[in-house]
Amino acid sequence: MELSALLAAAFLPLLSVPAQQPSAGGSHPPLLVLDGYEGDGIRLRCLSERSFAAVQLLWENARGENVSGTPLAASSTANASSSFLLRPGAGNSASCRVIDKALRTSAESSVVVADVFFPATSPWLAASMGILLLSLLLLPPALCRVRRHSRMAAAEGRAQKELQGGEPGAAIIIIIAIIIIITITTTTFNYSNDEERETFEKGIQELKSTVDKVQTELDFLRARSRAVNITLDENHKHLSLTIQGKRRVAASTQLKPLRRALVAATEGFSGGQHYWEVEVGDKSEWELGVVSKEARSGLRSSTTVPRENLFSLQFSHGKYSLSGEDEVREGKPCSVVGVLLDQEQCVLSFFDVEEKCPLGSLHLDFSSSLYPCFNPGPDGKWLGVRPVST
Repeated sequence: MELSALLAAAFLPLLSVPAQQPSAGGSHPPLLVLDGYEGDGIRLRCLSERSFAAVQLLWENARGENVSGTPLAASSTANASSSFLLRPGAGNSASCRVIDKALRTSAESSVVVADVFFPATSPWLAASMGILLLSLLLLPPALCRVRRHSRMAAAEGRAQKELQGGEPGAAIIIIIAIIIIITITTTTFNYSNDEERETFEKGIQELKSTVDKVQTELDFLRARSRAVNITLDENHKHLSLTIQGKRRVAASTQLKPLRRALVAATEGFSGGQHYWEVEVGDKSEWELGVVSKEARSGLRSSTTVPRENLFSLQFSHGKYSLSGEDEVREGKPCSVVGVLLDQEQCVLSFFDVEEKCPLGSLHLDFSSSLYPCFNPGPDGKWLGVRPVST
């Protein structure tokens, strides 16, 4: 049995959704339970204190339309209960309404489930379900703290701790889980004034900002997992460059260096995803990217930089620019640059490794083999390819 199935069997029957919306009278809202995974969906159970003979159970989807449920008991004297399979893409929400015809009252409970929780759409489900479910078990006291606006920062701090500990998938799912439940319950809170509401909404925005930050780092870690070994090719470099140990390159002091003298890597790629890192240190100018096989072949004999089939990010005195684009933007210098060649999506991306954030990306309108290339600039300082430990 898969890990996700084991976790679902162990924890999901314990979870109930407290988003209750009584519509009239004094009827007790039904208990809505996430019963477990079934195929690509999640099985929901609706339980009432009243018997089948006294009430009627109705399911509604995200558009308010009645949908069919499955009764869980055959006897009219048994407590009313029903189940419903919530599938991804169906609005991700469902409501169970209990109608008491004799008392002319009804009560309702609702649930909203994010895409990340469905087994068919969550890439982190197997690895992070245990952490997610444990966090959901702690949500009732967490909601009380949120209501008093006294412990909002604690949730964000917990996620940041998970992130610093190297578990970005767990952190992002914990935060998303908190946001989902808080969003469901906002309609049930009675705010005493606009200031209280603004404070609450500000806390929600801060949590969402944290999710975006974690997602950015998650993208970087995913790119870094595609690391490959790169070495510099002595036979495919400009004459003004000097190579040391197949991994370091600098402008030669014996020849007049050019601003855009390139050296290509020995390794070339024609498909898949490939990532490497380059130490640029405190250099004021550098250029990193990829070149085509034809452009690489001409690096030794030519005294100019190829203008076609060269895709790169250039840095010059605090300004970044991408090849083929006129936009030049100022940015903080970085000492280590990560490069991801994604030939599946035809995208070349660059990252600040220390900050774990993107520097820019460009589209590759090229399908043949591409080779990493490096320009150390004219300052004579070394630029080096470094091994990546994932």
